Amino acid sequence: MMKYLVLVCLMAFTSFCSNAQAIKKLPPKTNGNSTIEKKPVNTTNTGRNIAITLKPYKKKWVYLGSYFGKGKTLSDSAFLDENSKGFFKGNSKLTAGIYFVVSPNYSILFEVLMDDKQQFSIVADTLNLQEVSITGSLDNDLFKDYSQFSAIKGKALTEMNEAFTKLQNTNKVEAEKLRKDIQKANQELQSYRQNIIQKYPKSLLTTLFNTMKQPETPAIPIVNGKADSSYPYRYVKDHYWDDVAFNDDRLLRTPFFEPKLDNYFKYYVPADPDSIFSEIKYMLLYARTGKEMYPYLLTKFTNKYINPEFMGQDKVFVKLFEEFYAKGDTIYLNAASRKTIVERAYSLMANQIGNPAPILELTGEDGKQKSLYDIKGKFTLVVFWDPSCGHCKEEIPRVDSIYKAKWKSLDVKLFSVNVSIAANTNEDLKKFVEEKKFSADWLYTHQTKAARDAEQKAGLPNFRQLYDVFKTPTLYLLDEKKQIIAKQLTLEQFDDLITAKLKK
Repeated sequence: MMKYLVLVCLMAFTSFCSNAQAIKKLPPKTNGNSTIEKKPVNTTNTGRNIAITLKPYKKKWVYLGSYFGKGKTLSDSAFLDENSKGFFKGNSKLTAGIYFVVSPNYSILFEVLMDDKQQFSIVADTLNLQEVSITGSLDNDLFKDYSQFSAIKGKALTEMNEAFTKLQNTNKVEAEKLRKDIQKANQELQSYRQNIIQKYPKSLLTTLFNTMKQPETPAIPIVNGKADSSYPYRYVKDHYWDDVAFNDDRLLRTPFFEPKLDNYFKYYVPADPDSIFSEIKYMLLYARTGKEMYPYLLTKFTNKYINPEFMGQDKVFVKLFEEFYAKGDTIYLNAASRKTIVERAYSLMANQIGNPAPILELTGEDGKQKSLYDIKGKFTLVVFWDPSCGHCKEEIPRVDSIYKAKWKSLDVKLFSVNVSIAANTNEDLKKFVEEKKFSADWLYTHQTKAARDAEQKAGLPNFRQLYDVFKTPTLYLLDEKKQIIAKQLTLEQFDDLITAKLKK
């Protein structure tokens, strides 16, 4: 019963902002010593020419803003004369979508639909923002009519839902009548929206309806005498993006496209990196012709998976780098961002979950070379740490404690790497472990200065890059074949994983 109420709330665009909502301030535009900017007059329909009368403001700058993903941005400004009149004018059109008029003190006043023609007028008074008049724009006419219709239906539905909640346990006959009335009202709203979609398929309002649309969850079907419980999930997933074009830049100028996108990945895409990347790749290839959409989505997914929430999902970022950035899409980046992405990608490529651990051949306490691959055990925990690191001094003794209490009996081996550049020996580390009475089973290693210099001269990647060691401590769990099975977990999570692996 509440599904409609959500739709009405979404369609009431003004519910997404309030008069008190502030927009990032911009400095006033100037022309010489004047605070009035003389914009070139646009005599054709190729650009925008939006007249605005906004009382009671006089000789003030007002602004035109828009949604942009989850944020908001200012797109244009107009200077109001002594009659409160001005123009949002320019030789190019703005990207169509949901825009809003912003007051001189940067508060959102009301919203408008930015159509494709952008040759309309706005008349409003801040004392009565419920009566904003927009003329010369079919999209705004359609939206106004729909808003009025949905407001009436929405109020009636709210009242009926409240009554239904009270009656369903006390008067089932009346409750059933109300249920049918609610169903009828919902159908009328759906018919109204569907009529707009059919009559005006290219209108902005149709795009908004299609973007917000959520597939109806079907009943669980019976197939060959058995309930197919996964069918509703598959159906919703398969139809989630019906009639939504990922190359449509207008989607970014709405407040509900990105939340819908986030919910899709949260509820309908498996959390494994390959499934995630498959969805992302499809979206990016579809969005390729979107001037704003493509770089926006590429940036969004890059930011999300360059430091992912869940272990192993950094593989999504690596695949993004290989499939897009490495093939030329770094043109969207400035020099600093390009450097960050390239360096981060190369730091993650060698240490993906399921990959063989990069070779580690370092100097042991006896001055001889020690190889990670010479260690034999069901599991190996590789511990990169610095005895001078405060967090290491707290965390590494915990590793030793859980090793002595449990992991030793499970055939877990400990391979320690002293990452301190100043360390040409393990003396500081040795002093620390003696004080803490560590187990004698640790294998302690470090990289000598001579080895580090030779590695650098040969142009070889160092262990910091191979294992993405840019903070301490950094821990990796390997299986008996030295494949990476976990990284950057808590000790408790490592322990749970070891237990789960042994049960299998």
